[in-house]
Amino acid sequence: MRSRVSAIIAAGGRGARFGGAQPKQFQTLAGVSILERTVETFLQGYAFDEVIVALPSELAASPPAYLDDVIVVEGGERRQDSVANGFAAVAPSSQVIVIHDAARPLVSPALIERTVTAAFEHGAAIAALQARDTVKRGDASRIIRGTLPREEIFLAQTPQAFRVGVLRDALALASTAADATDEAMLAEQAGHHVHLVEGDPRNLKITTPEDLDMAERLLGRQNGAATIRIGNGYDLHRLVAGRPLILGGVTIPFDKGLDGHSDADAVCHAVTDAILGAASAGDIGRHFPDTDPAWKGANSIELLKRAVAMVNAAGYVVANVDVVVIAQRPKLSPHVDAMRVNVARALGIDARQVSVKGKTNEGVDSTGTGDAIAVHAVALISVL
Repeated sequence: MRSRVSAIIAAGGRGARFGGAQPKQFQTLAGVSILERTVETFLQGYAFDEVIVALPSELAASPPAYLDDVIVVEGGERRQDSVANGFAAVAPSSQVIVIHDAARPLVSPALIERTVTAAFEHGAAIAALQARDTVKRGDASRIIRGTLPREEIFLAQTPQAFRVGVLRDALALASTAADATDEAMLAEQAGHHVHLVEGDPRNLKITTPEDLDMAERLLGRQNGAATIRIGNGYDLHRLVAGRPLILGGVTIPFDKGLDGHSDADAVCHAVTDAILGAASAGDIGRHFPDTDPAWKGANSIELLKRAVAMVNAAGYVVANVDVVVIAQRPKLSPHVDAMRVNVARALGIDARQVSVKGKTNEGVDSTGTGDAIAVHAVALISVL
């Protein structure tokens, strides 16, 4: 029989240190409230049997719509009171309960899973980061009174997970204990050993507006809204008699040329695919199909310019490209710089941001026997 796991999200505080007209858990992070982001991770990132959210009393009666799929309870004056109210709503069959601060919206499903796993094994577990800096103990007058061994110092995070019996013992102390900073502290006082699980430095707790700014930056990187994106491109054409050999917009003297619907410029085609791929904007075959007479004999530099316009319209600019041309012959080195200039102009960047390298295939396969030319390209694009 599958073990039953419940989650309690503590969102009952007022966030006085944050300031503002509403509790911090309802502040927006990249256009979505902090609480909604946290709840979504718990609903989508792990197979919880139930998720319980403790809200401030004035909001519990009429919670926002994004909480329709969770159990809402009224929070208490203290954190442990909110958690106790959530615990009272947990299904009797639950075996492990995870507690998480709503103010940690960047928690990862992987961190949740390893905390739950450790709780099943050890009875109680918390996510925590080992101190990396030298830790000093000071007094009220800000005088150092000692240096603590940092290998023994861990900075607690949530999630924290407990077998039901352990959490019940911990919360039994809640009514008489002074404000507990977390449930692990109460579990320790109840005589239980709490296991440390490797935390995540991105699992930031939002306490001040500066923390919210940091979370915005972390979220951008985490989501791939990212300031940079990378794409790969590849093209191969047969060498045939009676066609000009055009690579990177340069007509190269040779007795054969590349066969294709357009001018068959494999360098431009590979770069086009790379920048379109980086922007998740399809590929060259989708936008310039060889079944369309409009592209018969087309200048591939012009096609590349059109692709750049699509990438720009998607909100990106090309940062640089790196191209490898695989050809047994002709020798490409005399033409590389001209190719770089042509491709750079089409991309709207400096030639120093374009690399073109010629390689042979050591006599192997169609490129090595001189029957074809292949091109690989990598493109880096960034947000406009």
